[in-house]
Amino acid sequence: MLMPQHDGFHDLLITALPQLRAHARALTRNSAAADDLVQDAVANALAARDSFTPSTNFRAWMHRILYNRFISDTRKRHATEDLDHVPDAVLGVGGAQEDRLILGELRSAIGRLPAEQRAALLLVALQGMSYDEIAEVTGCAAAAIKTRVFRARRQLRASLLGKVVAFSNASERCFGWTDRIGAAPIRAAD
Repeated sequence: MLMPQHDGFHDLLITALPQLRAHARALTRNSAAADDLVQDAVANALAARDSFTPSTNFRAWMHRILYNRFISDTRKRHATEDLDHVPDAVLGVGGAQEDRLILGELRSAIGRLPAEQRAALLLVALQGMSYDEIAEVTGCAAAAIKTRVFRARRQLRASLLGKVVAFSNASERCFGWTDRIGAAPIRAAD
């Protein structure tokens, strides 16, 4: 029986699991599907472990495998599900009734975003990934990621305010639903 080499790969993989799960939940919008996606991505990573270069960004490599697996699975079954299965803790903490209503509005608005914009926004907002890391994961330019995040934020703002917001200058701020929960308004220049 062959003994596996201990090169830190498994440690890196285990450390990445919580972020992979959060990313998968953001992409699939379903806990069970997210767990399946993470399991498939881990299996793919283990099978392709020889292709990983130790001096490179393991986190980006894993997120890229997860994202590619998600795209492949989505192309196979074109079905979508809503964000009702995402735990509130992923999108924010529950609070007073008004906060729950706002969170429901936000969840619904995020669900209506195009998949590419939703994925970019959630990777920035939930995972704290940089535009460059997301570009590496998704295989597109950092400028395209910035545009997707900007458009996602603009669409969310318009959706939550119930109108289309004009962005005439970079310092324009959106006041409204964010003020009610004490969060900082989203800037148009982000």
